[in-house]
Amino acid sequence: MKAIFITGGASGIGRATAHLFAARGWRVGLADVDAAGLASTAALLPAGMVETYEMDVRDREAWVAVLDAFTATTGGRLDVLHNNAGIGTGGPLAEARFEDLDRTVAINLMGVINGAKIGHAYLARTRGSCLLNTASASAIYGSAGLATYSATKFGVRALTEALDGEWAVTGVKVRSIVPSFIETPLLDGIAGASNRTIRETVVAAGMELTPVEAVAEAAWKAVHGDAVHTYVGRTADRMRFAARWMPGALRKRMRRPRG
Repeated sequence: MKAIFITGGASGIGRATAHLFAARGWRVGLADVDAAGLASTAALLPAGMVETYEMDVRDREAWVAVLDAFTATTGGRLDVLHNNAGIGTGGPLAEARFEDLDRTVAINLMGVINGAKIGHAYLARTRGSCLLNTASASAIYGSAGLATYSATKFGVRALTEALDGEWAVTGVKVRSIVPSFIETPLLDGIAGASNRTIRETVVAAGMELTPVEAVAEAAWKAVHGDAVHTYVGRTADRMRFAARWMPGALRKRMRRPRG
């Protein structure tokens, strides 16, 4: 039986991905800081198909302990490690608190790097395994009002590309999903002095929200396909096109007053 380990599994993309992979016969390991959310996700999955772990992706010792524990239940298999945990921050950078900026970078970028570095040894034991990272449409072109979030997701995108080349010799694929803004609780996050949610920032910019189920399907496609990045939703497709062919127009769009 194939096995996937998912961080940020208590809700949103992580929950939807767990549900899809379990429904297709995979054993699932879920990690999150939200114990209640983990229990809620686990209750949606087939009995005996899931293990849950309360874990902070910033904690490197916890990474080792949890991956040891999960792979002990799978006979040593780890077919996919989904680096999905992340937090949302929005508002003008000049008004943000340093503690919010530090936390965003530590979770959204260093948490992914931790998972990649520590997870490689486990993935390398399973032929055809894959590291799957959750990036964002904000990694296509920096999003005004989401500067730090965009910076971390650009980092995730770059890490994916670098490791895809670096790990090819070990037989471990590295992929990312690049979703538009997804209808999850993360969009309600607020950081700094802006007092404005990411949801409000996204809507004000004229971008649509993508159902979380579409991202789970994209995760399945990414794991089984050859593309380094799998784009999800109309906003991601439009931003990718504009960044390549109409960078000036995209730049002007980002400069519109956000009101």
